[in-house]
Amino acid sequence: MKYLIYASLIISSSSIAQDAPNYAISAINASKTLLTDITNTGAGLVAVGKHGTVITSKNAENWQQAQSVPTQVLLTAVDFSSETHGWACGHDATIINTTDGGLNWHLQQAEPALDKPCLDIYFEDELNGFAVGAYGMFYQTNDGGKRWNKRFLDSLLYSEDKEYLDDLKEHDPEGYEAETASILPHFNRIEKTETGLMLVGEMGLMATSSDSGQTWQRLDEIYPGSFFALASGSGQEIVAGLRGNVFAKNKNSQQWQHFENVKAATVNSIISFNNEHWLLLANSGVIFHLKDGLLTHEQRPDGKAILDGVIINNKLVMATEDGIKVKELTP
Repeated sequence: MKYLIYASLIISSSSIAQDAPNYAISAINASKTLLTDITNTGAGLVAVGKHGTVITSKNAENWQQAQSVPTQVLLTAVDFSSETHGWACGHDATIINTTDGGLNWHLQQAEPALDKPCLDIYFEDELNGFAVGAYGMFYQTNDGGKRWNKRFLDSLLYSEDKEYLDDLKEHDPEGYEAETASILPHFNRIEKTETGLMLVGEMGLMATSSDSGQTWQRLDEIYPGSFFALASGSGQEIVAGLRGNVFAKNKNSQQWQHFENVKAATVNSIISFNNEHWLLLANSGVIFHLKDGLLTHEQRPDGKAILDGVIINNKLVMATEDGIKVKELTP
């Protein structure tokens, strides 16, 4: 989970959201600050990060800061449903959106009193989207984010926790509300797979939905630690997380393969390169390569955490704790 990299910024980020001016401050070196996520809109690149920073580029070389971003919280994720329509989320359950490709943004939601970060956001189209985060945070919209509906996914509870909550709901409504705010694990990533939606998170959480997020089923646990990244394609599903733990399986199989790994770097994101070659972007400047059933790694000399990346023109464009970094790729 990218949350680990910038955990030290939680207090300062929340403070900024409440005490400082509402809009992100223009910075000359915006492309060199902490960036947590990046996406290819089809018309260009958009990256987000520290203090409400949003930057855009057409060529991965020249970057410009968004003209208007109505928040200064740490933005943690960005997703576009088209070249023009996009959303980003971050601390204080903040959600912003754009309809002009990322140049100008509008505030859809901010809940400083909640004191919880949204950690990922995903839109199926321009109307239907999801925002997930700490302690089971789950918001859903069917109108492009004009209204975000908060949901409690009780189907992901362990049976004993569900019985406990059912009793609280009947005998202690206030206690029930308090418990539902923290009883679920962190939801770190939500993605579209070849079979539906998938959600991964803390305490080995893996869950799937085959009906566009209306209902969720928890999968059998294969690992007790946190998952921060998942990917699907070419008939394969991959999940990864703490200390370089990587698992993969054929989508028609129930058996997950756990890869032996000599490099204990937490994986933050997984992207596809040339079909069955996967790049797993990790802390400490580590890039794992998963290809032909083998997991290898390379070490970047700067040692900076890589939070996400996109591939454009055989270049890996990375959002890192030290800003945008670009690496040439060999086909």
